[in-house]
Amino acid sequence: MSDNPSFVLKGILDVEIQQKPVPEIDANEVLVEVKKTGICGTDVHFLVHGRVGDFIVEKPMVLGHESAGVVSKVGPSVTNVKVGDRVAMEPAATCRKCEACKEGRYQICPDIVCAATPPTDGTLARYYRLPSDLAYPLPPNLSLEDGAMMEPLSVAVHAVSSLGALRSNQSVAVFGCGPVGLLCMAVAKALGASRIIAVDIIPDRLEFAKAYAATDTFLPPSMDKGESEVAFSMRNAQAMKEKLGITGHGPRAIDLVLDASGADVAIQTGILIAKSGGTFVQVGIGNSDITIDMFAVLCKELVVRGSFRYGPGDYPLAIALVASGKVDIKSLVSHRFPFTQACEAFEITRNGKSPDGKGVIKVMISGPDVDINEV
Repeated sequence: MSDNPSFVLKGILDVEIQQKPVPEIDANEVLVEVKKTGICGTDVHFLVHGRVGDFIVEKPMVLGHESAGVVSKVGPSVTNVKVGDRVAMEPAATCRKCEACKEGRYQICPDIVCAATPPTDGTLARYYRLPSDLAYPLPPNLSLEDGAMMEPLSVAVHAVSSLGALRSNQSVAVFGCGPVGLLCMAVAKALGASRIIAVDIIPDRLEFAKAYAATDTFLPPSMDKGESEVAFSMRNAQAMKEKLGITGHGPRAIDLVLDASGADVAIQTGILIAKSGGTFVQVGIGNSDITIDMFAVLCKELVVRGSFRYGPGDYPLAIALVASGKVDIKSLVSHRFPFTQACEAFEITRNGKSPDGKGVIKVMISGPDVDINEV
């Protein structure tokens, strides 16, 4: 079979729909007909810059990794799903043999193969193959669009629950009100956080965050002419503390800080506002060369962790949180496009708003020949 239209990145700002062979599956794999795919910031980075960190696009690559679909074919050893099942797709296969995999930290497997991470093709195609245990059946009350949102939600679950170890009645600050930042807030709310502070430089995003999951918002001041990033971050942290009554100890302290922006000043500010003995989790991708106050890390005995994708149990918890009504993901899908208009979908994601002026949160692309209203 060759009827597998795929959205291919050929070079920087150079994409087209191409026919690719339908993947062959092994005994423990499934072939999924992809129905819904969300656009992620990393997809846009690859489109615009041809790289994300050390991951460099050196040959044509199919984009997309936030997907859900219907099982089209199963290998002879597959028992957990069957043809016709609606599934969320965890788009990263690991070796299952290395130390990281055996320790239950498969997300840092040195041989991990991730959709739309060079040189591996992504899921913006009619068909995608993956190990059967990475295809998670969707409960009847969840749509395929919900299923596609499980990928970014699992990123948030990993950061807030698995790494941040958030407990009920703790306080959280989230820098960046894009999709992952908003989902971090939603997970924190679902897990019982008593206070959720949203930080962003765009007022409309803060307004949405407050209506969605945040209890407090903070709009940073403007940077003064000639002011260094470090000096600004110190001033910004002090302004946050004064406006929101944040302390370094006690009930007004911030237990968990998450940066979903990747911005240098957000990371610097987050380190400074975290409580003594608190946790800082880096979720957003930014510059690799960032100055942080290591003295603050040392004196406060901060736990500083990097959050990379998702690990064991994150997808099941994400699905459970949505199925039980504890996390709302439907309101985050702001724009929908058919497969033939994938170029337009990426363009409005880059711009941050559609031609009608509506702000972008999450853009969803339907699979080939799938109606954008199909659930």
